[in-house]
Amino acid sequence: SALLRIADFQEVLGEPTVALGKLRDLCFSGIPFDGGLRCLCWKILLNYLPLEKALWSSLLKKQRDLYSQFLKEMIIQPGIAKANLGVSREDVTLEDHPLNPNPDSRWNTYFKDNEVLLQIDKDVRRLYPDMAFFQRPTDYPCLLILDPQNEFETLRKRVEQTTLKSQTVARNRSGVTNVSSPLKTTPNSLSEYEVLPNGCEAHWEVVERILFIYAKLNPGIAYVQGMNEIVGPLYYTFATDPNSEWKEHAEADTFFCFTNLMAEIRDNFIKSLDDSQCGITYKMEKVYSTLKEKDVELYLKLQEQNIKPQFFAFRWLTLLLSQEFLLPDVIRIWDSLFADDKRFDFLLLVCCAMLTLIRDQLLEGDFTLNMRLLQDYPISDVHLILKKAKELQDSK
Repeated sequence: SALLRIADFQEVLGEPTVALGKLRDLCFSGIPFDGGLRCLCWKILLNYLPLEKALWSSLLKKQRDLYSQFLKEMIIQPGIAKANLGVSREDVTLEDHPLNPNPDSRWNTYFKDNEVLLQIDKDVRRLYPDMAFFQRPTDYPCLLILDPQNEFETLRKRVEQTTLKSQTVARNRSGVTNVSSPLKTTPNSLSEYEVLPNGCEAHWEVVERILFIYAKLNPGIAYVQGMNEIVGPLYYTFATDPNSEWKEHAEADTFFCFTNLMAEIRDNFIKSLDDSQCGITYKMEKVYSTLKEKDVELYLKLQEQNIKPQFFAFRWLTLLLSQEFLLPDVIRIWDSLFADDKRFDFLLLVCCAMLTLIRDQLLEGDFTLNMRLLQDYPISDVHLILKKAKELQDSK
């Protein structure tokens, strides 16, 4: 049947204009990894690729060139400026001196960006620690940036220098150093990861660059913790595509798909929209009102124990369940979520399914026990969960 399913996908994707409805139906039940089908389907479902196949190659070229442009402006330019500063002090006008208090100064922006960068850096180094993938070098490091002719600063150097600088500052302020001793480094300290030799880049560094550029282009939201968990599965899927032509452009393609996905879910990350119809609070309430419809006994039990949806559903909804399951399972759930034409209505049903599947334990447990169940969800079989969610959907 697996071969038949692949044939079904190939048939739909073989048409000059892809029939979106048919494609959604197929993807909803899970996309085969074979032949790069998932990467292709996700790119269509996330509105990166148009339905007209004739437009694909020109669109991809245009978007990938645009991404190179972003790299040049946001990573390479500041890096060159920084490198040049070391070389020739005399031609730096006072106007753009690093100590210039003028808030419009490029340097001011540079230092502000560093704060965002350090937060991203901390988060991307921790991506899926149980998998070696993100620590491994990519086959397609960014040549624009790693060109050995360049002396300019890469994001990694920038992080290292900023970290060293802030440690020196901390030492000077207090007279004694308050940076923890080298023997007791924290798990997410720089030393824990072997730094790859020059000219190599780990996959997490690519993810870091995607998030940094996203933050620069979207100052209204910039970077919020958790975005790393959204970009991780997308990048992993594209960077493991069996087709090397697609794989080579995993970074640019991930960036645009991530941007499109964030346009749909960014309201979950913005606190100020909280009480609006599109905010996360509304969605969390919706999980409970749906549960009330489907299983009133369980709903009342959670109410009675004062287990609020924000205690667990906040993370489930905001991060599209990427923290609750192993990466391959998250990817399978995302096949269904991206295929849902009512975008993420199905996610509410998946959350309900997760609750009803452990209803017996929840009905017996006390507050502490139940919180533990919800914080560390006990069922790992996502097929069972999706099947249950589909039943809930059909029983409307």
